[in-house]
Amino acid sequence: MTETMGLRKKAGAIAFRSPDTALNEGFVWAKNQALAYAHFGEDAVGLWYEAALPGREAFCIRDVMHHSAGAAALGLAPHTKNMLLRFAENIAPSRDWCTYWEITKDNKPAKEDYDNDKDFWYNLPANFDIIDACWRMYLWTGDEDYLEHPVLREFFRLTFTEYTKTWDKDGDGILDYAPAYGRRGLATYNEAGIQPLAGGDMIGAQIAAYRAFSKMAELTGRNDEKELYAAKAHELEQIYDRQWWCEDQGRFSGAMRQDRSFVTKYNAEGTFLPLYFGAVTDPDKLRRALQDVDVHLVENVEGKTYLPDIFYRYGMVEEAFRELKELVDPSLDRREYPEVSYCAVGAAATGLMGIAGDGKHSLSTLPKLPSSLEWAELTEVPALGRTFSVRHQGNGKTAFTLQEGEALIWKAAFPVRTDVLYHNGEALPAQTVMTELGGAISFIDVEVGEGETHVVACSKQ
Repeated sequence: MTETMGLRKKAGAIAFRSPDTALNEGFVWAKNQALAYAHFGEDAVGLWYEAALPGREAFCIRDVMHHSAGAAALGLAPHTKNMLLRFAENIAPSRDWCTYWEITKDNKPAKEDYDNDKDFWYNLPANFDIIDACWRMYLWTGDEDYLEHPVLREFFRLTFTEYTKTWDKDGDGILDYAPAYGRRGLATYNEAGIQPLAGGDMIGAQIAAYRAFSKMAELTGRNDEKELYAAKAHELEQIYDRQWWCEDQGRFSGAMRQDRSFVTKYNAEGTFLPLYFGAVTDPDKLRRALQDVDVHLVENVEGKTYLPDIFYRYGMVEEAFRELKELVDPSLDRREYPEVSYCAVGAAATGLMGIAGDGKHSLSTLPKLPSSLEWAELTEVPALGRTFSVRHQGNGKTAFTLQEGEALIWKAAFPVRTDVLYHNGEALPAQTVMTELGGAISFIDVEVGEGETHVVACSKQ
């Protein structure tokens, strides 16, 4: 009870400030709306937040995975962990190694999606999405349960063996769907229109999961698994690149029909979610695919919540900011859908402010402010068992304060190519890495102790 009270008290301490009044007010709305959907252990399922249609008092897999970044920034990482464990513990042979798609506050499958183990709703990207989310939550929280918890480890194992073998009927490495399955085993998150044999988002989720598990295996000394799943990810990347690209349309096909022909028109989730999962490795195709998404965008509000993440991931700062502002606009239709508020907070923290953890003792920042925003600040951000604040002055100067917690390494990064960065006015040699699209990011590592504020800039102040 005391622990739960502590979680409730700390939740939502994060605060955002900038010269953009509408954005500031939008962030406050998103934070308060998201917290209104959070529950602190009073129900049978334990800690949880609503991640489904409002009023269902339930959480579904796709929504929870996408809520997770915003939930972590809000101090609700323990909620996400509990829900991930609930999904993982319900994987079962009677459901052909699926788990429950949607779980209620009473810790039961939602009646809207589940009749019995032979008749229930399930989108096949789900198991892989869970594994990718576990990796992302490890990086943010440093909680080694994401690497070693027996329930999660068994879920990973069963997904990569029994689940994959059961649903990959033709043995090509990609899970597939047949109309005879009904609502059980859909090959895409796209719930409208055709029922394809395979979806582009199915491949994207598999690639992300294989990469994630390879990195988990590396950290836990399982080198054989590290190499195996890195190779599986690479193989699917090549298949997607060679077979799914539509040169005439300048996009990847969104789905493969039952006759194995491709859907080359814009196909919402099947088209943009592979970019969210990082499935595209060819820079030219990636650039064209992103431009295509920017042209078509998304009509439904659930899909809109992914756009800031996608555009921020690939450095499309102006486009990302436009989409973030739309999410918090009071006129947005269905703005009350829980994913909107959680993802707006997540996009501000991980996108606009570029905050990321390494799962251990390092936090990085990368400013991605649009030309219209002179500065932006997040305070009381919880990550890696610490609390900190970040203030970006444009995209060339950042102040970092470790408000509470053990000393850490701050990786101060900027979207420029430079040999020198200035730490508290002192010139230090910078390292540079390249992005997927050929852009440069330069950074230095700074040790920061509790209560200290450090400033790094691209030019001497």
